[in-house]
Amino acid sequence: MENSAIFDSYHKNGLQLRNRIVMAPMTRSHSDNPENKATELTALYTNSVLLPD
Repeated sequence: MENSAIFDSYHKNGLQLRNRIVMAPMTRSHSDNPENKATELTALYTNSVLLPD
């Protein structure tokens, strides 16, 4: 996999990525709870992405 294009940088319309690996957004609109509020698990996931060690 060392020659795989997924690890190549990507540039288009001012967007610059070091590689082509991205994470899809998490939304609450498909939440299991009726209020569509963030759960403890959602908060843990969000913090792990926004505040990595």
